[in-house]
Amino acid sequence: MTSRRDALKLAGLGMGALAVGSGQAAAATNPGTLYSSSVAHGPDRSYRPGRAGTDYTPVETPNGSTLPYKIKNGVKIFHLVAEQVDHEFADGLNGRCWGYNGRVHGPTIEAVEGDRVRVYVTNRLPAATSVHWHGVILNSGMDGVSGLNQQAIEPGETFVYEWTFQQFGTFMYHSHHDEMTQMAMGLLGMIVVHPRRPSEPKPDRDFALMLSTWKMRPGERRPDPNEMTDFNILTINGKAYPATTPLVARTGQRVRIRIGNLSAMHHHSIHLHGYAFEETMTDGGLVPLSARRPETTTLVPVGATRTVEFIANNPGDWAMHCHMTHHVMNQMAHGGANMLGVDPAAFQGRVASLLPAYMAMGQTGMGEMGEHIESGHMPVPENSLPMVGSQGPHGYISMGGMFTLLKVRDGITDFANPGWYDDPVGVARPATVEELNRDEVGILNAQTE
Repeated sequence: MTSRRDALKLAGLGMGALAVGSGQAAAATNPGTLYSSSVAHGPDRSYRPGRAGTDYTPVETPNGSTLPYKIKNGVKIFHLVAEQVDHEFADGLNGRCWGYNGRVHGPTIEAVEGDRVRVYVTNRLPAATSVHWHGVILNSGMDGVSGLNQQAIEPGETFVYEWTFQQFGTFMYHSHHDEMTQMAMGLLGMIVVHPRRPSEPKPDRDFALMLSTWKMRPGERRPDPNEMTDFNILTINGKAYPATTPLVARTGQRVRIRIGNLSAMHHHSIHLHGYAFEETMTDGGLVPLSARRPETTTLVPVGATRTVEFIANNPGDWAMHCHMTHHVMNQMAHGGANMLGVDPAAFQGRVASLLPAYMAMGQTGMGEMGEHIESGHMPVPENSLPMVGSQGPHGYISMGGMFTLLKVRDGITDFANPGWYDDPVGVARPATVEELNRDEVGILNAQTE
């Protein structure tokens, strides 16, 4: 005679899905479950596919895209193609990478809790691969670790994965075959699953950001997957500043930012200017209300996601960046000699007679180098980036790499880049002698003498 437990087990094997029975059965078979769920799952319970704009606010992936799908017999069907991709990290730096559907990183997969999904994966790479659905609770045969859960997907083959999303949250997908090589080449992307029955306010603006690190030697076009420490291109959704697309919101809107980190080695301390936010979710589920606290920086470990939320009540242009200072620099800042405090006047002319384009680097730091490169005074090698940023509204922005902008404006309805903010309250400026005397500031700087 088949026991109730065996019957549930057999039902859960159907179509490769992990089907959990009633709430009581789920607790009995998986007492350690901590992930967030707002629906009751079972083999006899089905949900219509979630609808964008009705069941959820569609997520935006700046500089990226959302993977399209079609619905057949109540199943959302997606198709991922792993292939070689010519990718532009920023103007002047292109890489011969690996990605999905012609993109680095792959398009965001978006669904609703309770959705049944079927994902076809076609391998057009010169090597075998597989796809792991990072953080998603599903059955072992769909987990995507080649050799352990499935055979590797050989070049030219198409595999099919199928499961029902049992939880909502922010997850990721990536190759789980020769990960050191394939993830370093760009085979990764985001997964966003919206709750079927939201218990918290829906966001007005919902963004997905993937953090990643690369080794690209100046002049080369292949990322180096063997690098373990000195990563010199740091990206948000595959772009280094100034190529990162800003996040735009209207004053008063609720903003949700989902951040995933599939860097090779580095955790990232993501800091947002102008706001305090709450960390509301990890890739394990909702953070309990009792555990939330206001923050301005969230640490996103390697292999994890963090989701933060706030009300956009402070108009302006606000920097958002990794606060590990070398993570907001580009490749030309790596491997250079320390020239702080060195006066190069004695040898600058001699070297220039041999190398007309030579410029001694960084005697007062690296900000000056970006300005010289931007103005055309100092060329960079072919297929490489200046070490820092680009021109801003008040001068040169001496940051690059893992840096982007949050732009909040009153009354906007179009969320394209609104341009630079003109602060009506005022902008910091050189102090006048009269002001210094008035406030009894006794030290005058060079501009006011």
